[in-house]
Amino acid sequence: MIELLSKERCISCNQCVSVCPTNVFERTTDGIPVIARQSDCQSCFMCELYCPTDALYVAPLADEQTRVDESELIDRGLLGSYRENLGWGKGRKSTASADGSYIIFQRMRASH
Repeated sequence: MIELLSKERCISCNQCVSVCPTNVFERTTDGIPVIARQSDCQSCFMCELYCPTDALYVAPLADEQTRVDESELIDRGLLGSYRENLGWGKGRKSTASADGSYIIFQRMRASH
């Protein structure tokens, strides 16, 4: 379940808003999205994967909220760890060209 959106790291690109298949995030007037419907999160990790600044943390368990501390996540190297493990991000070997899920999610959202 999505647990953290770091306001310090967020650059207001709204990629998380665009890729979330369950519409968990909302755009705001200040540009930084908010987690508006946390219980709708299915822990698909799409938001965390597409975040260019590693500003999001999705806990692996979809069914329960987990209390997190941003500084502890940073210290443990967990912010951005999902992207890193998949080879996404600056200085990492990309596997993005092999991933068609973003297109599928776009089509799903367009049909609603």
